[in-house]
Amino acid sequence: MSIDWKRALMTLKVKPWEKLSRKEINDIFSLRSEVFIVEQECAYQDVDGKDEKADHVLLHVNNELVGYARVFSKNTYFKEASFGRAVVKKKDRGEGYGHLIVDKSLEHLKLKKQSPIKISAQSYLKEFYASHGFVAKGDEYMEDGIPHIAMYIK
Repeated sequence: MSIDWKRALMTLKVKPWEKLSRKEINDIFSLRSEVFIVEQECAYQDVDGKDEKADHVLLHVNNELVGYARVFSKNTYFKEASFGRAVVKKKDRGEGYGHLIVDKSLEHLKLKKQSPIKISAQSYLKEFYASHGFVAKGDEYMEDGIPHIAMYIK
């Protein structure tokens, strides 16, 4: 039997804002800016005052934050429950980590009895989210200069 040591050294957890360490907060903001601002060349206000109202999904591999999402209960971000800022570090894509982040976000919301769930998905990820049961509704729209689509799951 072979062991996938990369997965053996992986942790996936959810924490409320007040339980995050300073290092975790720094790592979250660094990862989000690395991907959304630098890689996607999107100038937007990432620190939007909503992180304090969210729970945070953290995926570490070998003690490095490689994946993340923030999760909201109903009537916090949207009328529906939601998650967003879902991200995987570029060098770690293709390992299935994005699916783990989405699954953990959905599991967390279900444990809190939060449904339906609405996300604002980047349009190129429509099929990715559909593979988790999300259905696109409405027309595509621009958010921070990037095409998005509203997607829902019950």
